[in-house]
Amino acid sequence: MELQRRPVTDSEGIGEKRAEDLARLGIHSVADLLEYFPYRYEDYRIQDVAEAAHEEKVTLRGKLYGAVSVRWYGRKKSRLTARMDVNGVHISVVWFNQAFLKKKLVSGRTIIVFGKWDAHRLQVTADRTFITQEEQQRHAGRLEPVYSVTGSLTVSGLRNAIYRTFVRFGREIEEILPSELLQRYRLMERAKAMYLLHFPRGREEGREARRRMVYEELFLYELKLMRLRQMKKKQVEGIAHSFDKEKVEAFIGELPFSLTKAQRRVVDEILGDLAAEDRMNRLLQGDVGSGKTVVAAIALYANVLSGYQGALMVPTEILAEQHIHSLKELLEPRGLQVMALTGSMTARERREVLGQIQMGLADVIVGTHALIQETVVFRNLGLVITDEQHRFGVKQRSILRQKGPVPDSLSMTATPIPRTLAITAFGDMDVSTIDELPAGRRPVETYWVKRDVWPRVVQFIEKECNRGRQAYVICPLIEESEKMDLQNAQSVFEEIAVRLAPLRVGLLHGKMAPAEKDEVMRHFARGEVQVLVSTTVVEVGVNVPNATVMVIYDADRFGLAQLHQLRGRVGRGREASTCVLVADPKSEAGIERMRVMTETADGFEIARRDLELRGPGEFFGVKQSGLPEFRIADLAEDFRVLEVARGDAARLLEDPSFWEDPRFKGLWSHLQEVGEHSSDFD
Repeated sequence: MELQRRPVTDSEGIGEKRAEDLARLGIHSVADLLEYFPYRYEDYRIQDVAEAAHEEKVTLRGKLYGAVSVRWYGRKKSRLTARMDVNGVHISVVWFNQAFLKKKLVSGRTIIVFGKWDAHRLQVTADRTFITQEEQQRHAGRLEPVYSVTGSLTVSGLRNAIYRTFVRFGREIEEILPSELLQRYRLMERAKAMYLLHFPRGREEGREARRRMVYEELFLYELKLMRLRQMKKKQVEGIAHSFDKEKVEAFIGELPFSLTKAQRRVVDEILGDLAAEDRMNRLLQGDVGSGKTVVAAIALYANVLSGYQGALMVPTEILAEQHIHSLKELLEPRGLQVMALTGSMTARERREVLGQIQMGLADVIVGTHALIQETVVFRNLGLVITDEQHRFGVKQRSILRQKGPVPDSLSMTATPIPRTLAITAFGDMDVSTIDELPAGRRPVETYWVKRDVWPRVVQFIEKECNRGRQAYVICPLIEESEKMDLQNAQSVFEEIAVRLAPLRVGLLHGKMAPAEKDEVMRHFARGEVQVLVSTTVVEVGVNVPNATVMVIYDADRFGLAQLHQLRGRVGRGREASTCVLVADPKSEAGIERMRVMTETADGFEIARRDLELRGPGEFFGVKQSGLPEFRIADLAEDFRVLEVARGDAARLLEDPSFWEDPRFKGLWSHLQEVGEHSSDFD
């Protein structure tokens, strides 16, 4: 930790101005500078032409011959061309906007060029050129690190600063991992790994250095996260709910369907949390249609049996109505009072409900953001459930929890999250997963078609609607855009309304007033509208069992998670359902998304493929997700390391001798930060 206390200006050649630029990169101390790792490497190891791959970067050494030509495009743009003999193979070298090199490119001179190789033309487009002996000795044959820079910083300047800092302070780098972990995984020493990450002599050496530092980063993160959970449990005692287990089992036994094994497992985990003294903080994730609502109903029933009120917060009024309907059917026959609290209620209705809540006459309250307003006062709130929890900010969820002294908290999401991200972004929560669908749930057949068969898709919609079914048609835009060639909801609505007459077609989009949206959805839910043309506002929470067709236009413009959520709006009844993806993808990523959607209906597999395609940074798409930014670890690539590190961290913290054994001294200072920065993990 000594190097963490040294300001970066202690490094040679770094003054106040340079320190300001480094601070923008998050580099404030000598330790920060040494741990600012490159994001890629330029490979300046000499290759043979025969080994060079088409359109890949190569480093070639050869002898110039013949004349050098320059063509100018305007006043500043130029194209410089020379010929070079590389071990008997004659190739062309092209430099763009580097006409100043012409005087140095003398026939007979041996140079080294690095750039993109065109195997068809036998041509390399040079990014860097090493002409002098001194340049060639300094760079050729090496893997050279490339860093993100800002302000007046340059990659070479930063590289040199890091090298000088290693020369001066490298011996002061302390080992922090216990020897048993180093030996178990054959990890490199910390100082050596850090140096070789910046200045590897070869690929294998760089891989071993990275393996060591990835493990350290993920291990320290998990160690801090688990320490935070320990501290939270000690700081706040929860409610030890006392409920009649026989009544809960009778309730489960009288449901109109049997719980799946996954639902039963999750119910047992939640009931165990409710009965324990520790405050529950659990994430329940399940694929579309996996039956999270009935699990929530069982938890709410147990909570009310123990004498407490329960609250369920949802992001939209449509979803609130659906939950109200489901919970009334399940809970009111057992004598529970289920009430709604939404923004569209009249003042009189609102006053009545607020009074019932405050007096404790309302057992279960389902609402939107209206639940977290100051005027809402619970008599004895014991359980808070948030549905589609990623649609609410950390602060909003926290306000609802503060409506009771120490209510247990259950967050639900129908957006499957790969286990890697779940234990990282939600590491201070227990995670329950419903990973099977209820019996009898029929998979949705998914097809990918090109735009030119659109008329046949419309005929298919008409055929299904004439059979008494309903259909969604989803578009990415509301109004026509000149910049993007995307089908828009307004034009599709106008086209389909004419072609499908006398069938009734509705239009739904985000620019409509909430009351208008609710009215359209009610008409569709009642079957008064046969086809609903919509933007993605139907992505979550719309439940119309009679809808059997989902058509997504310009489907390649949607992310995998969004496509899966949209597909989940159908297949909710007994009839076979179909999803049609209409797309002419231009990119390989767009084609891959279409492939994935037609190959699998497993939300967790789709989430894993989505993580691979987009990377963890874009997976959540919101800053409030709690996903940390790692310096070197990549969650898509390093998920196995994360799980191993998590297990190691748990074992260490459970060891009674951890805080006394000097073997763990290097870790203590890192854990001291947890109390100071606990909000980072909230």
